[in-house]
Parts: sequence; C-alpha cells; structure tokens
Amino acid sequence: MKKRRLKLRHYIEIVLLAVVIIAGVGFAKWVGNSYQPNDKAIEACNENDKVTVTQEDYIEFMPKETPTKGFIFYPGGLVEPEAYAPLCRKIAEQGYLVVIAPMTCNLAILSPDKAESIQQKYEYIKTWAIGGHSLGGVMASKYASTHSSISGVVLYASYPQSDELENMDIKVLSLYGSMDGVAKLSKVKEATLSKDAKVKEIAGGNHSYFGSYGLQNGDNEASITSDEQLEQAAKETIEFLSTLN
Repeated sequence: MKKRRLKLRHYIEIVLLAVVIIAGVGFAKWVGNSYQPNDKAIEACNENDKVTVTQEDYIEFMPKETPTKGFIFYPGGLVEPEAYAPLCRKIAEQGYLVVIAPMTCNLAILSPDKAESIQQKYEYIKTWAIGGHSLGGVMASKYASTHSSISGVVLYASYPQSDELENMDIKVLSLYGSMDGVAKLSKVKEATLSKDAKVKEIAGGNHSYFGSYGLQNGDNEASITSDEQLEQAAKETIEFLSTLN
C-alpha cells in the first residue's frame, strides 16, 4: 500500500512538472512573438540636432536644452519598446524629457512600477507625466493613481482598469483612433477619468499606428497614414504637456 502511494505521488509530481514545463514553453513562445519596430522606428532611435538618444536601462530622448518636464511612456503589450521611438522623439523635440520604459517580457503588467526608478534617476525634473499605449496605458493609470508626483496621464487607445483616476486632482488626455480594431472603443470613450479629462478621436486612425511596428493582429486598416496619426498624437500630447504645472 505504501509503495503504491509513493508511486502515485511520484506520478502526480511528474505530471505537474510536465504541465509547468509545457506552460512555460508556451508562455516563452508567446512572449517571444513580440511586435518588432519597423525601419522608421529604428531610425528614430538615432539622435539628431534637437535630441540626444540613449539606450541603456531605458530609451531616453533628451532635448539639447535641459528640460524641466518629463514624460514616461509604457509600451503596449508584446510590443518592443523601440517601436514607440518616432512618437516619443517628436515629443522630446519640443523640449520634454521622454523616457520609454522597457517591460519584463514586453508586458507592462509585469513591471508596473518602472516609472519609480525613472523618476529617481532624473531628480531635476520638476513636473512629471506618464502615459502608455493599450496595456501600457492601463498600468500607467494605475501608477499615477498611487503616486502624487505625477501631474498628468496620457492614454493612447487605452483606459484605466477601474475608477482610480476619477477623484484625483490630475489631468488626463485620452487619444484613440476611430478605426481601432483592438481596443474596446466603448470602454475608451466611456472610461471613468478625472474631472475635465480630454477625450480626443483621431479620425481614420487605428490601434497600431500609435507605434511603428506594422499592423497588429485584429486591427483595422487605417484611412490615414502612420505618419499622419503619429503627427496628430504628438501634437495633442505636446499641447497637453504644456498645460502641466
């Protein structure tokens, strides 16, 4: 009887180990299929006469003149952080420090507090905003709700997980494309945000074109170009950042 129990226990342990291994391999395969930056994004990681770009722990876009305002960007789920370089560099060129926070396995839900170490690194920044695309925006909202040092939140095709921003004294800008086939637009439009939050539609835009990584699975073709959507998103973000104190 005892030997039978030991054999059964051993069998169960083997089965459980096999399940863990299979699940781990499946997860690794899944996260390994991330969306890659296109040529435009790779080019935007190079510095120009307005911005210096550094890629170490983070992807940093530093204006030539020392900035006083900073913007932390959380990438969308399973999207390589470099894919957001074109958008972030456009913002930085107007005098803002912009830092893209790479995430564990390219999932912001696994690194929700990445912004904390970024804020500590750039102590001279007086005003901070945080934002993100899709899943990145969800986690950026969560971070802002628990850190009073954040003055503004920018959501790109995203919305808070719950009502955590509703009663906060914080400014919010929510941007989405009318052709988005990935985000639930009803939730984007009806999200519970802070008082006087601005929700802005980019006509003809889709989900993918807030980044530069091609067309995401399930997304719709946009009726405007990627450049046009990025230009509008950058313009709205820059205007928003200028209002923060």
